[in-house]
Amino acid sequence: MPNELPASDYGLHQLTLDGLALHGWSQQNLFLSHELTLTLAAECRAGALALAGVGRGAAQAVRSEIRGDRILWLEAGQSAACDSYLQVMESLRLALNREFFLGLDSYESHFAHYAPGAAYHKHLDRFRDDDLRTVSAVIYLNPDWQVEQGGALRVHPLDAPSCDIAPMGSRLVLFMSADVPHEVLPATHDRLSLAGWFRRRPH
Repeated sequence: MPNELPASDYGLHQLTLDGLALHGWSQQNLFLSHELTLTLAAECRAGALALAGVGRGAAQAVRSEIRGDRILWLEAGQSAACDSYLQVMESLRLALNREFFLGLDSYESHFAHYAPGAAYHKHLDRFRDDDLRTVSAVIYLNPDWQVEQGGALRVHPLDAPSCDIAPMGSRLVLFMSADVPHEVLPATHDRLSLAGWFRRRPH
């Protein structure tokens, strides 16, 4: 099963990469420092987040019965904390390329805030007409989260039972964007995260 070993500051444990290779998904606790997690959580709460849509292009629409989070895309230079986070993910991009030869050349990410009761139905992260998203990454910004508060990420691996991952602060979850359906279950408290996608080069 994917590991739950703590890592040193900004460290990616080899077992996390092994889990991704074996199962199509993996998790790692304490991926970000507590201080950076708290700062990013404060920025998420203070940001001008907007209701997320489903679909893309002209077909994109807000469907809160399918997806209920509010999001704010990150841009380099918007804050010191965001830049620190993006630097961490750049190191992760290099590690994924070194391990799997994926040709990942960029990373995109947004804050996500799920209010109590909000959810996101089962879906894949890769669009039918755009196959560039290769590895999905979620980092949780909820330092005092309790399992009974809900809000789990439920992953549905192809050849294994589904698994619920609680959104504990500083926890990293990686999964292959095209292969692992997943959903966000409703919570009783505000649920904060950073969702992102490593993208490969176009052919």
